[in-house]
Amino acid sequence: MNFKENMKRSIIKTLTYRVIILILDFTVIFLLTGRYDIALGFMLLSNFYTSIAYFLHERLWDRISWGKKKNGSR
Repeated sequence: MNFKENMKRSIIKTLTYRVIILILDFTVIFLLTGRYDIALGFMLLSNFYTSIAYFLHERLWDRISWGKKKNGSR
């Protein structure tokens, strides 16, 4: 029996991870530049394409059985 994440779980994981990254991106870019507009622009743009990449990465890894265990196995 293989265990797979469903699509909804992958979406929720992607969204919660991205919220953390949004905060970190904005904070770091603002601290480096001192400008809200640059920090906001970078944050929005980079998080759009990296969210898609993260989601696809998660779905790909869900198809790989390496490192997965069945319940009750050692």
